[in-house]
Amino acid sequence: MAQKRHIVRLKSTKSKHIIRSRRNKKSTTEKLALKKYDPILRKRVVFKEMKK
Repeated sequence: MAQKRHIVRLKSTKSKHIIRSRRNKKSTTEKLALKKYDPILRKRVVFKEMKK
């Protein structure tokens, strides 16, 4: 059985920090954008999905 969740890289919109997350490519077709903690800026910012 194939795995439905794939690992994607999320890049901060304010700095160069990158995190990894999982998403289900079948149910979520648009690019991911999450508000996460950025340790460089020490605050919560929006992280957007990068190209591979």
